Amino acid sequence: MPTPLNLSTVRGADGTPKVTATGEIDLSNIHRFTEALNAASAGTRGPLTIDLSAVKYLDSAGINALFDHADEVDDLHVIVHPFLIPVFTISGLSEIATVEPASPTSDEIGR
Repeated sequence: MPTPLNLSTVRGADGTPKVTATGEIDLSNIHRFTEALNAASAGTRGPLTIDLSAVKYLDSAGINALFDHADEVDDLHVIVHPFLIPVFTISGLSEIATVEPASPTSDEIGR
């Protein structure tokens, strides 16, 4: 059974595309994630923002897709849940992309 993954793509006021993912990213749904990244940046090498703040599991397929996409755009900005920061640091993705921890939600602040 595929892992639940919801994706949306919008453009900011400046035209910068932003892909937002919620759920989990793994081998069962990596094709959908990759398609969303490709569609968001089609025809441009400009900046791309990927909001993974609501993703709490990302396997190596997801990391590889982000590495591949970092080579395709001029400025990759990734917003991630704070507990995924070590994954991006250890993998080296934070050296070729801007990786920013998401702001904690009100539920997380109350814990």
